[in-house]
Amino acid sequence: MDDVARQQQEAARAQMVEFWRRHDEMEARLTRPVSERMLDMARVSTGMRVLDVASGRGEPALLAAHRVGSHGWVLAVDLVEGVLQIARERASREGLRNVEFQVADAEALQVGEKSFDVATLRWGLMYMRAPERALESIHRALKPGGALAIASWVEPARVPFASLPRRILERYRDVPLPSSDGPGVFRHADGSSLEAALKRKGFSLEASEELEVPVVEARDGRGIVAWVRAMGGPLVKLVGEMPEHQQQAWEEELSNEVEKHRVGGRVLLGGVTRITLVSTSE
Repeated sequence: MDDVARQQQEAARAQMVEFWRRHDEMEARLTRPVSERMLDMARVSTGMRVLDVASGRGEPALLAAHRVGSHGWVLAVDLVEGVLQIARERASREGLRNVEFQVADAEALQVGEKSFDVATLRWGLMYMRAPERALESIHRALKPGGALAIASWVEPARVPFASLPRRILERYRDVPLPSSDGPGVFRHADGSSLEAALKRKGFSLEASEELEVPVVEARDGRGIVAWVRAMGGPLVKLVGEMPEHQQQAWEEELSNEVEKHRVGGRVLLGGVTRITLVSTSE
């Protein structure tokens, strides 16, 4: 990676960290049911050792730490120090001393073999360069009979927070199709492809279920548009390449469309996530 590319990557990461710091409380509150259900399905309880991969701001690591108690332990790993710092601050506020945060690449974890009872991976596997290498690393880290709970998004039609801005943008310009085999939100929309990858890496399917969850709320549609803009990413870059009047038109249409998702005094936008539970052999 040359200096220019490295600077661009660092700038993008800094923007991401600032975004999640600003929206941490909202996102943690809205998506808590997903984290809780992952832990329920994996039967996380007192005294367990839990590995949370691609933990980001500590989801579901912090909830796991509360469950395992003082006799258990949670290790949360992520590539980005900035988001882990958000998790450290939350852990401090919540008085948690049984959770550790470590910068690490999921595709080459060095956390000890057969060390953990449970691993969790919430909305992270889909963005990895080589997800099957990460699954190998996690498999090595789990004890025989250990459980892995993965949350991923289903097909675009049922995930409007990610697909709606794109669908409206298509009215103004060509937009590349979402990737089904490269890093991206919908990489594992086809649950069977994820299950096949898990099987190849030595896991056995235990359960799979779907849960609808909001990821953002605002007082009106314009608040949702502002969230989409602030999150950045390839789609927002495409929007920014259009003339100003087209950008404004896109914002207006998106704002009006998301108002259909109003619940009382707020607009909620999210999607359906799939939780896949697998285990290692005894």
